[in-house]
Amino acid sequence: MKTAAVFRHVPFEDLDSLSETLLAKGYRWRCIDTPVQSLTAFDALKDDLLIVLGGPIGVYEQHLYPFLESELRIIRERLAAGKPVLGVCLGAQLMATALGASVASMGVKEIGYTPITVSKGAPAYFAPLDGLPVLHWHGDRFTIPENAVHLASSAVCDNQAFSVGNYALGFQFHLEVTAAGLESWLVGHACELSHAGIDPRTLREDALRHSARLSSAARQVVGQWLDELPA
Repeated sequence: MKTAAVFRHVPFEDLDSLSETLLAKGYRWRCIDTPVQSLTAFDALKDDLLIVLGGPIGVYEQHLYPFLESELRIIRERLAAGKPVLGVCLGAQLMATALGASVASMGVKEIGYTPITVSKGAPAYFAPLDGLPVLHWHGDRFTIPENAVHLASSAVCDNQAFSVGNYALGFQFHLEVTAAGLESWLVGHACELSHAGIDPRTLREDALRHSARLSSAARQVVGQWLDELPA
C-alpha cells in the first residue's frame, strides 16, 4: 500500500471527502499537526504523496509561525525531486512560494460557494470543475509559478489552481469539504464570518445544495491525478 503524509494546520480543516479517494486509490495516510509536532526528523522524500491542507494564516507570516519554514523546506525538497505534492488553499500557497512565486493579500475575502472557470490549458480531467460552485475561503492570492500550468480562475481571484508536470497540484479553493464537515468550519471560523458579514446559515444551505457534486468532482479530479502520478 502507498503512503501519504498529511500536513494539517487546524483540526477541522482536514481531508474530509478526500479520505475516501485516497482509500480507493490504495493509500494509507497519517496526519501531522504541524503547529505542534516537530518536523525536524521528517523525511521529505519517504512518502509516496504529501498533502498540505489549509489554515487561517498567511504563508508570509513565518516570523509569527516558524513551523511554516519547516514546511517550506520539505515542500521545496519534494518538488525539486519531482515527488508528488497536493496543496489545498494555504497548502497551494506554500507550494507556490516554494516554487518562487509570490503570495499576497487580495484586499478582499472570497468566502462562499461560487463557480470557477477551468482554463483552456487544463487537463481533460479538470472538466467536471468548469462552472461548478466550489467552496472558497481565503483572502490571499498566489501568482502562478514559472513552468506551472494555470488551471482555473474565479470572478474574484484569477489564480485558483495550478499544476507542475504530473507531480504537483495546487487548489486555492476547497473541493474536499462536505456539508457535514463544513459545520466545524462554521464554528472554527465564526469570528471571521462575523467580521466579513457572512451569515453561516447561507453557507450551510449552499453546502447542502452543492456538496454532493463537489464530492463527486473531487473523486474524479483528484482520483485521476493520483492515477497519473509517476511511479
